[in-house]
Amino acid sequence: MVKRMKASELREKSMGELNEELRELKSELFKLRFQHATSQLANPMQIKSVKKDIARVKTIMRQREMEGIKA
Repeated sequence: MVKRMKASELREKSMGELNEELRELKSELFKLRFQHATSQLANPMQIKSVKKDIARVKTIMRQREMEGIKA
C-alpha cells in the first residue's frame, strides 16, 4: 500500500517524482477497486483515501503548471 503523504511533503518533490507518485497511486486505486469488486477488500475507506491522495498530487502539479505560465 502506498504511504499517505501530506501536501507539504509532495511540494518538496520534483515534477518527475510527482508523476511517479501519481502512477503508483493510480495503480493502487485499480488494485483496490478490483479487490472491492471481488469482495476481498477489508477496508473500503482505503479507496477514498487513495482518491484524495491522487487529487492532492494533481493539484500540486497543476499549481506548478500555473506558476510556469505566469513566469
